[in-house]
Amino acid sequence: MYNMLLHSHSGLRWLTLIFLVLAIFGAWGQWSKKENYPSSKMPLLAFIFTHIQLLLGLALYSMSHKVQFAAGVMKDSQLRFFTVEHISLMLIAIILITVGYLKAKKQAPEAKAHKTIFTYYLIGLILILVSIPWPFRAALGAGWF
Repeated sequence: MYNMLLHSHSGLRWLTLIFLVLAIFGAWGQWSKKENYPSSKMPLLAFIFTHIQLLLGLALYSMSHKVQFAAGVMKDSQLRFFTVEHISLMLIAIILITVGYLKAKKQAPEAKAHKTIFTYYLIGLILILVSIPWPFRAALGAGWF
């Protein structure tokens, strides 16, 4: 079960990142054209996939051997990353994406809703990219898939 969740979480990361990037570029283009919101489903797909990732991540967090609540966790960089840093930054990113999506829905049909999507999703994407355990991050690397 753990391996299935881990591979699902790692593989869906790519779809989540793609939808976030497409939503950001789409929002920027629609904001610059002053189009009414919503003009595409990309922000909704990014919103949905980030929340699916959240659910998979919380399931992994509850059963992972990389997450430990014991003395000395903060001294070990790998344990600290997965126990504190990864989940904290991901939660902040998903909260920002959620707030951005909900604020944009309230601003609809005004074009400034695209600016809201652009801003919140971009900050969320940056936080997500920083907190992914990329393979090139030495001891934290978790593989490409």
